[in-house]
Amino acid sequence: MSVLVTEASEYHSKDFNWETLRQEIENDPSLNYHLLPFPSPQQEEQHSRDSIKAWQNFHIQHSSGKFFKERRYLLKEFPELVSCEDGCKVLEVGCGNGSTALPILRGNEKIILYACDCSNETLERAKEFVAASNVVSVEHRFHPFCCDFVTTGFPKWLTCDYCREMFALKGQNYLSDVREKRTHETDICCVGGVDFITLIFTLSAVPLQTMPTAIRECFSVLKPGGLLLFRDYGLYDMTMLRFEPEQRVGFREYMRSDGTRSYFFSLDVVRNLFICAGFIELEIEYCCVKSVNRQNGKSMRRVWVHADPANGDIQSDRGELKMKLFEPSQYHGTHTTSNS
Repeated sequence: MSVLVTEASEYHSKDFNWETLRQEIENDPSLNYHLLPFPSPQQEEQHSRDSIKAWQNFHIQHSSGKFFKERRYLLKEFPELVSCEDGCKVLEVGCGNGSTALPILRGNEKIILYACDCSNETLERAKEFVAASNVVSVEHRFHPFCCDFVTTGFPKWLTCDYCREMFALKGQNYLSDVREKRTHETDICCVGGVDFITLIFTLSAVPLQTMPTAIRECFSVLKPGGLLLFRDYGLYDMTMLRFEPEQRVGFREYMRSDGTRSYFFSLDVVRNLFICAGFIELEIEYCCVKSVNRQNGKSMRRVWVHADPANGDIQSDRGELKMKLFEPSQYHGTHTTSNS
């Protein structure tokens, strides 16, 4: 068996039960502070500005790209990206240095990828990272643009006036009316909505109180019947338990020393956030994996949520959460509920 196949098998194994982990954590007095209620958070506007600035500084500090590994597992985790038809449009939200964009572009030459981030410096690194890869026709298929989708919303060209009118009629007119300046990257005709949105380790970096707005923005640019692919930190992942009491900035919400933040999701929170925004859940479950740190030999328990049994390789030392969601049935004429 090859190393890749072995890693893929380990990646999807259920090494421990999440409920057992939950009981262990909740019965450990030394970890009790993770469970305590938290006072009202600071003002949303200030919270958002501080978070954006912290992430901009983080990406500048790690601009070499060595900090982020290319997420080669994505096409195994989300095979829909491999089988989609010619001209399929994907929106990568919070693209960072391009570690998610590149495997998508490399894995399917038919995909057109729109990638946004709140930092111009980060987008420059992403463009350099993708350009250096020699991916076929990448200059015609990769469209990065600067956007803080939480505070200003997505640019109008991602969807069309007809779509906006339909959302308004349905009471779902969430698309931003912000007038953005067009650049050569965004000087394109109406995209007409996207077929897929990838939200990979992005939502957890957004202040909790702004998450509903962020998800509604994603809903507003997704085509009827489109698919949102979500992956993020899971509750009681080892990285959550490493935070000290003074690093708590909310319930299940923490801030690192550099000012970047992270929220750890339970299934119920993810389900409620997305369903309230108008999505339909296809599948969501915890996946718990033990991994060994190669440097110190210590075992690490990571919490993920998997939507299907697709294979993938280990790429990070963090807990992850993955979910697939469709737009509601009234927009595409079919009722979709599936656990397969």
